[in-house]
Amino acid sequence: MVVEIREYKSANEIVTTLDGEIDRTKSTLGEYLRRIDEIRALAERSKKVREVVSKLAGKRAVQNSSGEIVVSDLNVVLDVTPFHEFTAMEEATRSQQDSLLKLQKAREDMKWTDQIGDAEGLEFMVLENDNVPIQILLKIS
Repeated sequence: MVVEIREYKSANEIVTTLDGEIDRTKSTLGEYLRRIDEIRALAERSKKVREVVSKLAGKRAVQNSSGEIVVSDLNVVLDVTPFHEFTAMEEATRSQQDSLLKLQKAREDMKWTDQIGDAEGLEFMVLENDNVPIQILLKIS
């Protein structure tokens, strides 16, 4: 979570920036969803192969260790499987979806700016959390 203050010259500039962030997030989300479908298919094939091999060997599938090493707050996965990739992509996709919803709500909340337009003598200081406006400070200059 990154909180920062950005300065804008107009309300329209805030909206334009927000629209750009929405477009970028939609594009990233679309790419993640495409990749997650590919990885899901690979993970399902990998699971089937393991099941077939286990049946041929006459044994039930034995779960080996996850191959994760924890270094402070960082998990390092060795010998990545399609399941590891799928889990990581799912988490990234959920995060992008949450971000998109927040951005779209913020954009909806900014409709009042149409009435302000490019008001001379006003500066806009915007407190943003992960590029989502959470507070707008109107400064008379």
